[in-house]
Amino acid sequence: MADPIEILVQGRAHDLGGGFAVRRVLPSVKRRTVGPFIFLDHFGPMDVPPGGGMEVRPHPHIGLATVTYLFDGGIYHRDSLGYSQAIRPGDVNWMTAGSGIVHSERTEPEMRATGFRMHGVQTWVALPRTHEETAPAFEHVEKARLPAWTEGGASLRLIVGTYAGRTAPTTHFSPIFYVGVEMTAGAALAITPEHEERAIYVAEGMIVVGESQFGVGDLAVLAPGQTVEMLAGPDGAKAMLLGGATIDGPRHIWWNFVSSSKERIEKAKEDWREKRFAMVAGDPEFIPLPDR
Repeated sequence: MADPIEILVQGRAHDLGGGFAVRRVLPSVKRRTVGPFIFLDHFGPMDVPPGGGMEVRPHPHIGLATVTYLFDGGIYHRDSLGYSQAIRPGDVNWMTAGSGIVHSERTEPEMRATGFRMHGVQTWVALPRTHEETAPAFEHVEKARLPAWTEGGASLRLIVGTYAGRTAPTTHFSPIFYVGVEMTAGAALAITPEHEERAIYVAEGMIVVGESQFGVGDLAVLAPGQTVEMLAGPDGAKAMLLGGATIDGPRHIWWNFVSSSKERIEKAKEDWREKRFAMVAGDPEFIPLPDR
């Protein structure tokens, strides 16, 4: 039987500032995208002491959508469209940057005062070329609205897109699937071949696929066209299933900007440098344009 794993990508440490570290998985030298997913950061699980937390000052995006999903903790989102929204475990924040948006991500004062456990994943989805300049938008979908089901010892929640005959209400612009999975010890789950590109990201515990074992920080890109079974390790596992249709051409990434056009990224750099982006109301802080 053909090897069910096409490529293994391993996350690398990256500091977001203030000592808040993440595992950066995509993009990678080995693999730039999986379906429309062009970026994946995994943070935690970590126990944040009183006084600590996330402090990501206002910064811009173009040409993508950010997707934030938590297992534990909370993040408070504010943006240049005027939205202020706390996200909690099981909810999803989908922010369409399109032609340009600015947002901040911080820990709420109440959570910061007591300390908390933080664990989640943030991905970027590259917008199709026909939607790269779409109007910016923000959408919060509570977990009660997301399709959730069990298969044996696996609990699944469809965050974005379509999978296993189900469709999430979350906005999307191209064929995509994004599923949060929690598995008990030894549980098995069959991943169907209904999407062109697929991957498993291990967020907690350990899984086995075929003859290979994968741990936290591993992104296993699956070979196309075959059903793949994954097994949870002795302590269970948390994982993300992600993918969709192959992206419609290469994308350039510079800092927080994604585009099919290098010239568009240069314009975004100039616009941020010259303060032409709409800003987050009431928040005078911002992250300066990097020198690189």
